[in-house]
Amino acid sequence: MNSIQIDAEKCSVCSSCIKDCPNSFLFLEDGMIRTYEGSCMECGHCYAICPQNAITMTNYECMDEATVPMTEIDSETLLEAMRSRRTIRQFKPDPVEEEKILKILEAGRYSPTGANKQSVSYTILGSRQDEAEEICVNLFRKGKKLGSPFASFLKRFEITDNFFFKGAPLVIVVSSKSTVDGGLASSYMELMAESMGLGVLYSGFFVMCSKMSRKLKKILDLEKGEEVVTCMVIGYPRVKYQRIVPRRDLTVKKL
Repeated sequence: MNSIQIDAEKCSVCSSCIKDCPNSFLFLEDGMIRTYEGSCMECGHCYAICPQNAITMTNYECMDEATVPMTEIDSETLLEAMRSRRTIRQFKPDPVEEEKILKILEAGRYSPTGANKQSVSYTILGSRQDEAEEICVNLFRKGKKLGSPFASFLKRFEITDNFFFKGAPLVIVVSSKSTVDGGLASSYMELMAESMGLGVLYSGFFVMCSKMSRKLKKILDLEKGEEVVTCMVIGYPRVKYQRIVPRRDLTVKKL
């Protein structure tokens, strides 16, 4: 069955869907919009643009929800909020409410992915968070004893029991076969988390451990070809920053 179904009675043959289809899946024939077999990437552009709501995506629950343009958000406020964000490393122990977790994940689900693969996975460590952190802590403590440049770098740090997750109540591991897709999803998720008063730490050290530890890989149970892209440590901040941090001058190349 085609993933796109067109209601001929509703369709006004305006061809908006044909013009906006990035995969040339739709075409006009005998005064009707038709589809090719097997080449739809299910991006949803045709469904979203149809003024008559004549298109159904058969593999999805279609709820006919109206779009909300980004222009509804004041651009100056948004920019200042983005400039004000800080990585949080001090968290309150308060749990993150379930409805907020769902919104964070929903933001990731609606992030763009190349060719609409939607191949980003999310793992909430939950009951295995302490176990995962202990594996990482032990790995780094052993690493400090090695005679490598990285070991010398680690000597600057005290590897405490909560070195990786900083006592935060929520850790979401974002994994994908595409680092770009996983990174975009993480950015969407961070913006949503910040909008609800939560702070976020990207634990790059955890990502490093996920590539080295078999125990950690077993806990994460990644699909073949998947890799951890980010580890998002999330919770209510224990600190409040007072001012925007300066940045170096913007560098733009005009070709």
